[in-house]
Amino acid sequence: MASNPTRIAILFSGTGTNLKNLVAHILAENVAATLELAICNRPDAKGLEFCRDNNIPHELIDHTNYSDRAEFDAAMQTALQAANIDLICAAGFMRLLTPEFVRHWQDRIINIHPSLLPAYKGLHTHRRVLEAGDKTHGCTVHMMRPEMDEGPILVQRQIDVLPDDTEDTLAARVMEQELIAYPEALDMMLARLQG
Repeated sequence: MASNPTRIAILFSGTGTNLKNLVAHILAENVAATLELAICNRPDAKGLEFCRDNNIPHELIDHTNYSDRAEFDAAMQTALQAANIDLICAAGFMRLLTPEFVRHWQDRIINIHPSLLPAYKGLHTHRRVLEAGDKTHGCTVHMMRPEMDEGPILVQRQIDVLPDDTEDTLAARVMEQELIAYPEALDMMLARLQG
């Protein structure tokens, strides 16, 4: 472990599949990082249970308690600064962040998206891939920029779309690739920040 491990926060909104994967990776012996905080914006998110059960420092910042995105982002910023965070991993975080917030964390906030960006930004990527008749699909980990699903690409992993694929089967196979891609991208960021 490096003498000054990178202090990481994970943002999530749902079941926490990528959260759990990143936690396991960060806790690996040879990874020069510490997980200092997980932030969730939804009180019903299953990932909160995982945080509680595994003693992961976490905070629920319910976006419905704030009048607008700027106020919500300010609350997150306060929590992140209190934890002295170096790097943010957005992992299934279903909120658009304000340009001011993203610019503040420029090159220190990464995101995973279930498509081969720049194709299919936004929601319902698996359905859109099937409707378009695409032969390939996948996932992308990228540095976040103020525009939705924009920014320098760190890792992409691709799968073939099979003739009998449904949204669910496609989602499951893309998730398998996400679980490989996000740790790869995190390692790239750690090397960059610690280099």
